[in-house]
Amino acid sequence: MFKTASFFRIGPDFVMPSLDALEDALQAMRFVPCGPTQPESHGWIAPRGKASVMLAESVGGQVILNLCVERRALPASAIRAGVEEKIEKYQKETGNERVSARVKKEFKEEVVLDLLPRAFTKRSSTLLWLDTTNRMLVVGTGSTTGADRVITCLIEALSAVPGSTPGLSVKPVQTQSSASASMSGWLASREAPMNFTVDRDCELKTPDEHKSTVRYSRHTLEIDEVPQHIAAGKVPTQMGMTWNDRLSFVLTEGGQVRKIQLLDVVLDGVQKGGKDDDGFDTDAAIITGELAGLIPDLLEALGGEAGDAVVAELA
Repeated sequence: MFKTASFFRIGPDFVMPSLDALEDALQAMRFVPCGPTQPESHGWIAPRGKASVMLAESVGGQVILNLCVERRALPASAIRAGVEEKIEKYQKETGNERVSARVKKEFKEEVVLDLLPRAFTKRSSTLLWLDTTNRMLVVGTGSTTGADRVITCLIEALSAVPGSTPGLSVKPVQTQSSASASMSGWLASREAPMNFTVDRDCELKTPDEHKSTVRYSRHTLEIDEVPQHIAAGKVPTQMGMTWNDRLSFVLTEGGQVRKIQLLDVVLDGVQKGGKDDDGFDTDAAIITGELAGLIPDLLEALGGEAGDAVVAELA
C-alpha cells in the first residue's frame, strides 16, 4: 500500500471530524478528469479502488485517503516549435524583426491552448494516512512538492467541514540529528541503531558542485572503504535498512523512507489469517500497524524529535 512515506506532525489542537462529515467534504472535492483545455486537475478518489464510492476509509481507527492528479503533458519542444512558427509568420506580415516579450507570451498561450486538447493525460495518486492518536500524518510520496499538494488539499477539505475549528496544522517531522549525519555515524562505526540492521545498499555523495557519487548495490557495507569515503567527505544520501526483521526500506537524506517492503514474518501471518474480500482492510491494518511501530523507533534512532514537537509531547 505505502511504498514511500514522508512524515508530518499534526498540531496538538486539531480535532478530527466525524467520518461522515469528512466524507461529505471530500465528495465536494472529488476528482474530475481534465477538461479539453485544462492543463491539470486534482481531487479525491476512493482509496479502496474503482469499485468503491467512499473517499474516506477508516480501518482500526486509522483514516486513509487518496488524492489523484491528472496532467496533460505538453512537450516543451512542441510548444517552442509552435511559438517559433507564429513569430516567423508575424515577422513576415509586419516586416518587424523585433518581437516584444508581450507578443511572445501571447503566442505561447495560443500554442498551449491549441495543443492541450490533443495532449495525452497522465494520472498519479498519492495515499495519505491520518493517525490522530499519535498526531502523525503520513504521505505516500518522497517529493516535497507532492506532499505539499496533498496536505493543502486535505486542509481545504477539513476547512469545509462545518464547525471545523481549529483547523489542521502540520509540519515536517524534524529530528535532533539529520538522517545523513546519523547514517554516516552508523556506517563509520559499523553499528546500527537499536531494532535496526543496515542492509547492502547505499549511496554516498560529496556535498559540493562535483557531486562525486559512490553506490553500493547488494554489497556488504562492512568494508574499510565505506568509512574511508565518509572520512574523505562523502555523505550518505540513501541507505537500505531493516526494522525488527519485519520491514525493509531505504532511508533518504531528507528523512523519508522509500522502497518499503514487508518481510516474510509479516506476510506469513497474513496468509495464515486470511484476507477480507478485497484485501484493503487487511493491507491497511498491516501497513499502518508496522509503520506505527517503525516511526517512533526511527525517530529515536535519529536522536528524537527537535523543537516544538518534543515540547508538545512532554506537555
